[in-house]
Amino acid sequence: MSLKVIELNDRGIKVGDESGIIVQSPGFALVVGDTLEVGDSAEQQARLQPTNSFNKYWHELSLEPISHSNKIRHFADLAYAQLLHLAEAGAIDKDVIFAVPGNFSRQQLAILLGLAQQSPFTTVGVVDSALAATVSAAQAEHIVYADIQLHQVVLTKLAIVGDHLETEGVVQIPGVGNQNFMNLMMQIATDMFIQQCRFNPQHNAESEQQLYNELPSWLLQDDKEKTLQLALKSATAVHTAKLPRETLITTLNDYYKKINEQISAIGVTNNAQLLLSKNLAELPGYQSALKQISEFVIVEDHSVNSACHQYRELIAGSDQGIHLVNKFPASALGRGTVDSSQQVSAAERPTHVLFANRAFAIGTIDIKNNETLNGSAKVSGTIVMNIANLPESLGRIEKCGDEVYLKCGNQQVFVNGSLVMGECPLNLGDRICFVKNGEEISLIQVNNGQ
Repeated sequence: MSLKVIELNDRGIKVGDESGIIVQSPGFALVVGDTLEVGDSAEQQARLQPTNSFNKYWHELSLEPISHSNKIRHFADLAYAQLLHLAEAGAIDKDVIFAVPGNFSRQQLAILLGLAQQSPFTTVGVVDSALAATVSAAQAEHIVYADIQLHQVVLTKLAIVGDHLETEGVVQIPGVGNQNFMNLMMQIATDMFIQQCRFNPQHNAESEQQLYNELPSWLLQDDKEKTLQLALKSATAVHTAKLPRETLITTLNDYYKKINEQISAIGVTNNAQLLLSKNLAELPGYQSALKQISEFVIVEDHSVNSACHQYRELIAGSDQGIHLVNKFPASALGRGTVDSSQQVSAAERPTHVLFANRAFAIGTIDIKNNETLNGSAKVSGTIVMNIANLPESLGRIEKCGDEVYLKCGNQQVFVNGSLVMGECPLNLGDRICFVKNGEEISLIQVNNGQ
């Protein structure tokens, strides 16, 4: 039977199947008379019709009456409209697992399940989205997962307790959500247009909406460029401005400081592993700000969807009905995530790494990126790669006691397809590469050390 996963984060509600993410829809609604639009089309008109635009109906999901039109009684009506939109766009007509953020209250969860009962699909399970996001990447006894929504950042504390990984609590950081960042970045861009070409894009609704719509594409410009190139069209001209990346990041740093203070407060005490959602990690300059206080691992967008499909039997409701799943047994956890009392046997430990058909005994293995060495010359204890646009030193693989670690500093590395930085434990069978689909370094075991 076809299973779909709906991951509820109002920054972008995702629908996934076994192939991956198939639909993504932001938590925006536009109500004009008897017309109701949700998702991308509503977001792209929000600045044109601000009094008819809504984007807090998931954040403040309730049955409290709102006075707008006869068509909309409360925020739950808007949430239901978006569920119907997702069902149509994602061809959802059978079983669904909801992944919900930990800040959802019991009342909000009850409202969601009530709306789902009226939808053209069958809800079979509900899971904490932070638990699903972290299960394949967790490497420590204590974990903090940081994600960004439209109106806040949410930090979820998880821990291995007994033989389970479970959620322990949630810290909400208001005022630093995606919309807060968008508003601040729009103001920075507006200042640049006013200073450089005497054009105020927020002077009228049309150009303000254009500014909002264009901003994400500007941020995708090569981060090696020190200046962002901005361009907006008006009825009579094309206005261009330059935004120094350093100016942008400096202005955002107050928001980053607010987030990082909370991360430090709850993560340092237990020496917790920090996992970041990709959306949070991709904010301009945020990773550099975070590196000053903590190492971290970036969780891929598809992680929640993949985990829900992989552990569907654990999440799906039993005869006792649907309940929120907020813990997984240790047997379900990903590589390296084990009870701290458990020990990895010698038979399960890697002894060598394999690269380019050559095995290197694990001790301290430097990983270099140098074309002059990548020929006939052999450098003892060194793996030499040839990758454009990466530094000469890529990191090292090091044995510490009985454990093996990848130490890559600020260099981003793919381990089993997930981005990591800093220090990462390695296990037998792990695969390391520095660019997607690039050459891999594999952790292997050679019998008798031969």
